Amino acid sequence: MPHPVSPLAVPLPELAPIKGMRLAVGEAGIRYKGRPDVLFAECVPGTIVAGAFTRNRCPGAPVDWCRHVLRMPGGPGGVRALVVNAGNANVFTGRAGREACARTAAAAAKLLGCRAQEVLLASTGVIGQTLPDEKITAILPELHKAAREDHWGSAAKAIMTTDTFPKGASRTARIGGKSVRITGIAKGSGMIAPDMATMLCFVATDAQVPPQLLDRMLKAAVVGSFNCTTVDSDTSTSDTVLLFATGQAAHPRVTLQGRDMLDDFGRALNEVLMDLALGVVRDGEGAQKLIRIDVSGARSADSAKRVALAIANSPLVKTAIAGEDANWGRVVMAIGKSGEAVNRDRVSVAMGGVWMARDGTVVDGYDEAPVVKHIKGREVHVEVGLGGGRGTATVYTCDLTHGYIDINGSYRS
Repeated sequence: MPHPVSPLAVPLPELAPIKGMRLAVGEAGIRYKGRPDVLFAECVPGTIVAGAFTRNRCPGAPVDWCRHVLRMPGGPGGVRALVVNAGNANVFTGRAGREACARTAAAAAKLLGCRAQEVLLASTGVIGQTLPDEKITAILPELHKAAREDHWGSAAKAIMTTDTFPKGASRTARIGGKSVRITGIAKGSGMIAPDMATMLCFVATDAQVPPQLLDRMLKAAVVGSFNCTTVDSDTSTSDTVLLFATGQAAHPRVTLQGRDMLDDFGRALNEVLMDLALGVVRDGEGAQKLIRIDVSGARSADSAKRVALAIANSPLVKTAIAGEDANWGRVVMAIGKSGEAVNRDRVSVAMGGVWMARDGTVVDGYDEAPVVKHIKGREVHVEVGLGGGRGTATVYTCDLTHGYIDINGSYRS
């Protein structure tokens, strides 16, 4: 039974087609009935790809497959297709999972007349169940025929699991005075504490970017977006971000020495990934509030981020905000448990721009009323000053409600 749409949902924007990438979706009936659950994307010859994957030590077979393809000598040598399914994660399935990947890639490759190693795979859904790959391969021929460049919206919906709304973003950028496009989709709602990415995210551009630079830019964009979000502190076994560059845009050639030409492209890529990452947090299972946590005054940026994540992942902080309780003591607790070297007597805490505690103690004459009013809204802002350096970080999370238990307690039912 579908869950109610998150009150934090944002409408799916118009997603710009990317020349050189055609998509189609279909119903394989892997777990869901009456809705698309397979995405097939075909890329023009010469498309290159960069990827980032979970650091969870129990990764799914599709993650292993993609890592193998991207680590082949000299790179993947061009990627021709992507096949994604929802409803079954193909995780912890041993030899059966590996063989399902091989058969799926081979079936897609046969349609395109390419090698199986030019096909990338991703799966999301229940862990520990054998993937019925025959259901996927059975519909690939019809998806191949139906693929079009403007099917990004339907693709965003096909990869959903417990998501309550589809997530997508598009931007344009300039390279050497010429316009290029970037479009991406993502899925994710629970099991979100990315250690590289979100559960699944697929981005494409028509730009021509050298593989080394594409990989470097993707990794940097992930660090500043997906890796600054958390829903429940659980890192998925299926986390995958793939960035495809079809090279179909007409702009001056970019060399490794001319990477300054990609400044605007980098800006646009960062914006696309941040939009997608925030969409995932807004769709956190049972979420009612989006929470932004800004930490300053840390010894380093990494230290600030660890403090921010300790706050963002604290069940006590998250439930206090869910209950609209302005309990800043829980924020102080989370700072202290972060493991970072913090001077208690220099810590300051604010919510909604109102400083509740400064320099290790409650603010004289502190009035809780405006803070309570702030946390009754849909978006909550927490600020922490550590007074010990110049390191800063921003992390996004959501509150923890009874809805999270309801959704996850019945996930397989």
